[in-house]
Amino acid sequence: MKKGTIGLIIIGILVLIIGIFVFRGFVSIPNTALERDQTVEQAWGNVETSYQRRNDLIGNLVKTVQGAADFERNTLKEVIEARSKATSVNVDASNLNAAQIEQFQKAQSGVSSALSRLLVSVERYPELKANQNFLKLQDELTSTENTIQTARTRYNTAVKEYNVYIQKIPNSWFLSGYEKKPFFKSDEGAEKAPDVDFNF
Repeated sequence: MKKGTIGLIIIGILVLIIGIFVFRGFVSIPNTALERDQTVEQAWGNVETSYQRRNDLIGNLVKTVQGAADFERNTLKEVIEARSKATSVNVDASNLNAAQIEQFQKAQSGVSSALSRLLVSVERYPELKANQNFLKLQDELTSTENTIQTARTRYNTAVKEYNVYIQKIPNSWFLSGYEKKPFFKSDEGAEKAPDVDFNF
C-alpha cells in the first residue's frame, strides 16, 4: 500500500473513533438529565410521603384528644381544617414550579402552626399527658418531623445536582427542554421551629 493510502486509513479510523466518543457524549447528556430529573421527582415523592405520614398521625392524635372532657373544640377544629387544606394541595412532580411548592409549603405550615397550638393546650389536661396512646403519637410525630426534614434536605440536594447539570456548558446547549427546578425553602420566621419536641 502507498503511504498516502495508509495515512488516509489512519485518519479515517481516528475520525471514526472521535465521532463515536462525541456521539456518545451527546447521547449521554440528555440521558443523564433525564435520570436527574427522575431523581428530583422521586425526592419530591418522599417529601410528600413524609408529610402524608404526619397527616395520618394527626388524624389519630385528634381522635385521642377528642376523648378528653372539655378539650378546646376550636383548637381541634383548627387542626382538622389545616390538615384538610394541606391534603387538598396537589403538586405535579413532573412539572414542579415555585408556585406549587410555595402553595404546598404554606398549607403544611398551617398544619404545623395548628398542631403546635394543640400540643401546647394539652398541657392543661393531665389525663391526656398520661394517656399511653397520646404519648406514643407524640413520639411518632417527633420522629416524623425528623423524617420530613431529611426528605426536604434530600429533595434540595437532588434539585441542586439537576439544576447545575442542565445549566453547565456544553449541557445547556443540548437541553433546551429542561428547566430549573425550585428548591424547598424555609418559611419566613422558620428559625423559630414549631414546638413539637413534646417535652412538657
